[in-house]
Amino acid sequence: MMRVVFANRYFYPDQSATSRVVSSVAFGLARRGFDVIVMTSRDIHNRRDIVLPAEETVFGVTIRRLSTTRFGRQTLLGRGFDYLMFHLLSFFWMMAHISHDDIAVICTDPPLLSVTSGVALRLKNAVMVNWIMDLFPEAAIELGYFTRGNVLARLTLAARNASLRMRGLCICSTDTMAEYLTRQGIAEGRVIVSHHWSDGAEIRPVDPAENGLRSAWGLDDAFVVGYSGNFGRAHDFETTLGAAERLRADETIRFLMIGGGHHHAAVTAKARQADLRTMLFQPLQPIDRLSESLGAADVHLVSLLPQLEHCIIPSKFYGILAAGRPTIFIGAKDGEVARVIERAGCGLHVELGDADGLVRAIRYLRDNPVICRAMGARARALLVSDYSRDSAIEGWCKRIADLAKAPYSSTPATEGLAP
Repeated sequence: MMRVVFANRYFYPDQSATSRVVSSVAFGLARRGFDVIVMTSRDIHNRRDIVLPAEETVFGVTIRRLSTTRFGRQTLLGRGFDYLMFHLLSFFWMMAHISHDDIAVICTDPPLLSVTSGVALRLKNAVMVNWIMDLFPEAAIELGYFTRGNVLARLTLAARNASLRMRGLCICSTDTMAEYLTRQGIAEGRVIVSHHWSDGAEIRPVDPAENGLRSAWGLDDAFVVGYSGNFGRAHDFETTLGAAERLRADETIRFLMIGGGHHHAAVTAKARQADLRTMLFQPLQPIDRLSESLGAADVHLVSLLPQLEHCIIPSKFYGILAAGRPTIFIGAKDGEVARVIERAGCGLHVELGDADGLVRAIRYLRDNPVICRAMGARARALLVSDYSRDSAIEGWCKRIADLAKAPYSSTPATEGLAP
C-alpha cells in the first residue's frame, strides 16, 4: 500500500517556517485519505528545553522522531553536527522503513537531505519528491561561506543536482528558483512551482482597536512598522536600523521587531547603542496569537539580499497577506516578492540600503491611512485568490495521486501544483 513519507528536521508542534508548511500539507493529505508518515527530529527549533515524543499520531499523521544531537542554532559547528546526525539517522530509518510503493517528500532542512535520502530511496526503489524551499550550496556561496570555484562547493552542487534528477519531481517555492534549476540542467518537465501560502482561517485580520497585544505592548496610538520572523543571514537589517535612527524623534512611529535568529543579538545591540527607544523587541508568539501578533503592525517589513533571490523565499510574506497588512519589501525591484507586491498593489518597494527611501515609504503610509488600509485589503484578497492553503493542498493531492498511478514514470506530466 502506498504511503506518503515526509522528511524534514522540524514538524508540528514546531512553528518554524518549514515546519508550518510541511505540517499543513501532511495534515491536509491525511484529511483527504492518504496514509501519511513524517520523519523528523524531537526538537522545537527555538526551545532546547523541550524534547518531543519519539512516536505519536496527530490529526491522522504518524510521526516518527529521531533522537539526534541538540547543539542548536547558535554556532555553525554545532548546527553542522546536528545536520550530520540527522542525515545519518534518517538514512538508516529510510533503509529500515521505506518500501518501493512509497512516495517520499524530501525537504531541504537540513541542507542536502535529498543527497543522502536519494541513496536510500534508490536502493529501496521508491519515488522521491524534492520539495525545495531553499537552495544549498548556492545560499552558502552567495553568503560567502564558499567560493564558486571551491572543490567542496563543486562536489556538493554536483551531488545535489544528481539527486534532483532521480525518479520523481522537484517542487520549487518560486518561479525564479525553478528557472535557475532548469538552467542547471534539471529537465523542465520535472520542475514544478508550488508557491508557499498561509492558512487564512488560522491568521485573520484583526482591527487595531481590538488587538490585545497591540494594547499590551503600548502601541495603541502609534503607527507601527513591524518585522516578524527569523532574523536570518539572508535578511537585511541595516536599512531598517537606518530608518529608525532617522525617525527616532518621531514618537508617532514605532518599530515592532518580533522573533529571533542569527542577527537578533546584533540588531538589539545596535538599537541600544543608537538609543532607538521607538524600537520594541518581542519574542515569537504562540500560534493562537499569530493574528494579533501580525495584526499589531500597520505595515510589515520583508527583506532579502538580492543575490539570494534564486535561493530563498521569505515565507513571512504569506502570513502578512493573511493578516491583511501591506508590505514594504527591502531588496531587488525585480525580485519575487517585489513583483507580487507591485502586481497586486499590496505594498511598496525600497532598494537595499536606502534608509531615506524607507523613511519616505513609512511616512507615506502613515499620512495616508485610507491607502494603507486599501493595500491591506488587497493583501488579504491576494491570499484568498492566489496563496490559500486549501488550493495548495488540493494541488499536492493531485500530484501525489498522479505519481501513485504511474510510480515508475521517469517523465512526469508538466502541469503545476496549485496555487
